[in-house]
Amino acid sequence: MIIVAEELAALKDEVIMQFSGTKLDKKDFFGKSDPFLVFHKSMESGDYIVVHKTEVVKYTLNPKWQKFSIPVRTLCNGDFDRNIKVVCYDWNMSGNHSLIGEFFVTLRQLSEGPSVSNIFKCIHPEKQKKKSSYTHSGLINLDSFEVRQIFSFMDYMKGGTQLHCSIAIDFTGSNGDPASPQSLHYISIVPNAYEQAISSVGGIIQDYDSDKLFPVLGFGARLPPDGRVSHEFFVNMNPSNPYCNGITGVLEAYRNCIRQVQLYGPTNFSPVINHVARFASTYRDGSSYFILLILTDGVITDMPQTIQAIVSASVLPMSIIIVGIGNADFGAMEILDADTVALTAGGVRAARDIVQFVPFNKFATMGDPRMARIRLAREVLAEIPTQFIGYMKTNNITPKPPQQNVSVLPPDPELIQTTI
Repeated sequence: MIIVAEELAALKDEVIMQFSGTKLDKKDFFGKSDPFLVFHKSMESGDYIVVHKTEVVKYTLNPKWQKFSIPVRTLCNGDFDRNIKVVCYDWNMSGNHSLIGEFFVTLRQLSEGPSVSNIFKCIHPEKQKKKSSYTHSGLINLDSFEVRQIFSFMDYMKGGTQLHCSIAIDFTGSNGDPASPQSLHYISIVPNAYEQAISSVGGIIQDYDSDKLFPVLGFGARLPPDGRVSHEFFVNMNPSNPYCNGITGVLEAYRNCIRQVQLYGPTNFSPVINHVARFASTYRDGSSYFILLILTDGVITDMPQTIQAIVSASVLPMSIIIVGIGNADFGAMEILDADTVALTAGGVRAARDIVQFVPFNKFATMGDPRMARIRLAREVLAEIPTQFIGYMKTNNITPKPPQQNVSVLPPDPELIQTTI
């Protein structure tokens, strides 16, 4: 493994570009080519590192790749005259991709936009050496170019965007009888697994809630006085005022609730997701963003409905953090996290990934409490800034100017991500 370090320029710009190819070399014996582009950044050492790959366009010698965006500092570290190496390959299933050709360009030249100067000859070095008559292996065209300022999570916070955090707690029978020491909801003077998670994860999340008033939902329990099963009830048993004041208030409501309800089932996530989504759907202008924290033992019985709810919520200003309690099989939660395979429902693909899964036991058993909290915070907040910015960018929402009355700002999650 070779690690190369370079100080990055403090830039807040990104470039949005689109390329196409014309008459590229045919590389497949029984077909045409499956071309894709790979962009390399030039380092101060003279080496090149990969910073972006386009998608593969199958069966064509005249591909048109999708638009993509990349930060200027990632592409050339803000140096508009630094070389950028672009290589065109023919994709092969074996992973041994065939070189079609390459060219070099600078961001300054690309910034001239689509023009004759930004039509590039794709050169295969070996062919160029062997054949004096060789000209090129096709042309690569710059079809569009735009520079746009990148805004950070904290830019929106300073501009007055409000964060609203809701908590949902799993009260299903799979957690075990609260009277049993083996239960995740065990009632005693020692904090149980759910109380530990509420204190630890809730303590992290509350820094990002604008008013520290949390609506806390429960699901999967039989409620007094008639024993009806509910998958969407307020844990403080007060529908007219469901808010709990801070994490201390959440813990108090939880302790009162666990003594009144009967753990039951099934385990349905979709009602609480849809509950928060209804609020998020009324604030699409960037003034508010919603975070739903679900605490669960991992058993889920409405997977299709939950996937549908997440796909529908993916267009809303909303993120979901699922915290796994206990040692159950959390395979279903990993599917919902969708880091590798995007969720789809009814043929509709999620507009963006809005779910982050965190296995709480991984941190609860660490020997160093301080390090455990740092790593837990890093895991909990790992995707929130990206998901937040993704929504704002997709909807062309820029932050408002910094407001004078925003006196208390949450910790910058990007700084937490770099804390060791």
